[in-house]
Amino acid sequence: MHLIFRTIAVLLQSRRRARRGERPGVWDVGRIGLRVLPTDLDVLGHMNNGVYLSIFDLGRFDLLIRNGLWDRFKRLGWYPVVSSESITFRKSLQPWQRFTVETRVTGHDDKGVFIEHRVVVDGEIYTQALVRGRFLKRAGGVVPLAELLELTGPPPADLPAWQAQWARDVALPPTKAPAPSDW
Repeated sequence: MHLIFRTIAVLLQSRRRARRGERPGVWDVGRIGLRVLPTDLDVLGHMNNGVYLSIFDLGRFDLLIRNGLWDRFKRLGWYPVVSSESITFRKSLQPWQRFTVETRVTGHDDKGVFIEHRVVVDGEIYTQALVRGRFLKRAGGVVPLAELLELTGPPPADLPAWQAQWARDVALPPTKAPAPSDW
């Protein structure tokens, strides 16, 4: 909840940007400009590693609101959840530093949608994350991929092979299967 005010600001700005005609397509790169705030910092004085994933939520909200899917999903009673994520850090963000969050849906497999996020400063990637999510129905159950693709249309390219492999490598057993914590 430490990003609640920033989340509200991004939600409002995204709606204004959409009304002004700044509407990326479902498969386009969405971009939002942000700044490192004191509440984002860890004890070492740079942006805390856990904050990045919350910041990437803002990138997904922005993209979904501006391309019009957010309202369509709400009307259908659908909502997104994250099922897997992985992040790689290259350079640290410092207090008050400006950066851009880039968000792009890269494709799907039979269980979810893949979203790539980047933190970019002056055209240079500082951090990159891969998120796999799915959509659930408020009435219960998972939104079938066929229904989702009816709204979005098919992706312009196949899911990159490394992302498909990543999904297989990080998968846990299904929720009804045993998953003992054996070290």
